[in-house]
Amino acid sequence: MTAELYACLYAREFPAQALLRLRPDLRAKAVAVIEGDPPLQTVCSLNATARRMGAARGMTTVELETFPALAVLLRSTAEESSAGAALLECAGAFSPRVERCTEPYAFACVIDIAGTERLLGSPETVAHSLLERARALGIVASVAVSRNFYTAVCLARCTPATTARLIASRQESAALAPLPISILTMPEGHAEVFALWGIRTLGMLAALPETQLIARLGQGGRELRLLACGEAPHLFVPIEPEFKLIERMEFDAPVESLDSLLFVLNVMLQQLTARASARALALVSVGVTLSLDNRSLHERTVRPALPSNDRQVWTKLLHLDLVAHPPEAAILALSLSAEPGRTSKVQLGLFSPQLPEPTRLDVTLARIRAVVGEQCIGTPVLCDSHRQDAFRVGPFTVASDAKVNGATRTLSARRQLRPAESVYVTFLNQRPTAFDFRAKRYTVERVYGPWASSGEWWSPALWQSEEWDVIARSEDGHLLSGCLAHDPNQPAYQMVALYD
Repeated sequence: MTAELYACLYAREFPAQALLRLRPDLRAKAVAVIEGDPPLQTVCSLNATARRMGAARGMTTVELETFPALAVLLRSTAEESSAGAALLECAGAFSPRVERCTEPYAFACVIDIAGTERLLGSPETVAHSLLERARALGIVASVAVSRNFYTAVCLARCTPATTARLIASRQESAALAPLPISILTMPEGHAEVFALWGIRTLGMLAALPETQLIARLGQGGRELRLLACGEAPHLFVPIEPEFKLIERMEFDAPVESLDSLLFVLNVMLQQLTARASARALALVSVGVTLSLDNRSLHERTVRPALPSNDRQVWTKLLHLDLVAHPPEAAILALSLSAEPGRTSKVQLGLFSPQLPEPTRLDVTLARIRAVVGEQCIGTPVLCDSHRQDAFRVGPFTVASDAKVNGATRTLSARRQLRPAESVYVTFLNQRPTAFDFRAKRYTVERVYGPWASSGEWWSPALWQSEEWDVIARSEDGHLLSGCLAHDPNQPAYQMVALYD
């Protein structure tokens, strides 16, 4: 049986980190996050730079005004939810068994990494890889690895950021001994009793007699002692988060310039592409939802011909789309949602010429679409009709190799004339016998038809057509096979196609 082994990923000051991960220009500055209703807003989270300046949790907005270089942001639960989902995806890449721990102003999750040595390496390697993956998402965290669930959580709370700590088997009690007793979650009554007894560390709590502790504090005292000794049992309850590529950001002030919006889009796309690449996926489409100042939503979706993780290409495509379809009012919040898919792979021959990059085609199509409109660019698609040249413009797509190789190649012998050319036709017994075409006189040798067709009788676009397939010979012996068409409502005849 494989021994238990847990890795706890802990990110302190999570409200501030969730906001700063999408605001790289503020990471080097002092930032404080406030919550509550004005004018009773207080600081709930802050970064290390603000803490060194003297700012503290619980300060009011009036007290923050004494720090002129301090940036104040409003807490966003939506951005915390997106950042938490990204960290859970990061943890799920190391093990499918992940449990989320409830923390008021921090993010904590525990990963069951027992039995992953052959796949992921030693526990130390897993801990450092977990830190690197979290740093790539813009989150500074700490990791603690232990064979006891609660020991890993307690040590991760006290481990400095960007640091991984590993506890050997049967060393849990010694590792927990110097930690303050405030690291444990306990009722206020128990905390007051321990303060009166002079119990300040977990080592002092573990040294208390168990029977006498139970007699004074009940079973709750026994559970606290087991936590201090690193022996508390835990029933692991893994979660199964749904994989969704969503990033949200709420602005402190309404944004009216698209250039300012593109700066934020670029950072959010960097997060989406990093999360997709971690699962060997690519972005198939990206949806943009803008919350406007007039209480409406502006939604756009960009879907290129091929999936891609090129952030610059996605930024350019979204820019061209927003320029062609600008929002009606100032922007209050931005949300990006991406659809993941498999990356495209093309196997070329040894002497095959280099194909053009598909992303260049997407950008070119977007630029043309911005000039002529969305309905005027795409792929022609035949309509279910017998009308001449009946087609519509559909979205441009690239067929997969399976569809191309499995398709049946059809060679057409009919050459359509665009535009159709007018001809003068001589009839005998309601059948064409001769006609003038391209300055030559042709005598009809064989004629087939007429083929009558009509459509859309229910609308003003009613159309009718009569066609004859003819084989004719000119005076100089030139043989011609073509198709004569005639609208019963019009007197003119036209040559609409030639046959090889």
